[in-house]
Amino acid sequence: MPRKKPVAAPAYEQIKTHIRSHIASGAWRPDDPVPSEAALMAEFGLSRMTVNRALRELAAEGLVTRVKGSGTRVAALHPISSQLTIRDIHEEIAERGHVHGTRVIRVAAERADAGVARELGLRTGTTVFHTILVHLENGVPIQYEDRHVNPAVAPGYLDVDFTRVTPTHHLLEHAPLTEATYSVEARLPDADEAKQLGIRKTEPCLVMFRRTVSGAAVASIARQVYPGSRYRFAGRFQA
Repeated sequence: MPRKKPVAAPAYEQIKTHIRSHIASGAWRPDDPVPSEAALMAEFGLSRMTVNRALRELAAEGLVTRVKGSGTRVAALHPISSQLTIRDIHEEIAERGHVHGTRVIRVAAERADAGVARELGLRTGTTVFHTILVHLENGVPIQYEDRHVNPAVAPGYLDVDFTRVTPTHHLLEHAPLTEATYSVEARLPDADEAKQLGIRKTEPCLVMFRRTVSGAAVASIARQVYPGSRYRFAGRFQA
């Protein structure tokens, strides 16, 4: 059976692709001029109507702006913000119709080392609260949580039964969130993380580092390790 020849893109789409590629590569920056209709007609050997259609559609898509007397320019980029919702992992699991469980590894008051003290905005050696927990979904470990908490912000933290109440839930109730910063990276687990999560040390994990602020003070810092095969992050972007 003879193979079908690929259908060529409409002429106006060729112009759109040409302009898009220059914008995407950074060759044409916001507010840079786009070649005039006459220049595009000469370059592509196309009619003014075809060139005009391409530019009109790019303007409708927000990639270029057209001002009478000023020609066509690359549109300014609209600010995009990433919105992180601080959610209780218990709620996430319940929404999936599954059962949340917690294995408590450590609950203690400790002297902060230099790194922890710096992140919490405290002096080295100040007493802080430290918890290490493993969160399970239907009995399967999905998160290793290593958290340090500022006692001045959440003085009752160590009295919590973490098999019934998650650290996130307690802190959201007793240290209302006013600011949070976070980063996510992919890396291999250390020996203890792999052991507690029941995975091989060669299994890639997603690691979230999160710092929360309540009022004028840092409330907590947390390192949360998720096996890459068992968890995915989801978010929302808003223009």
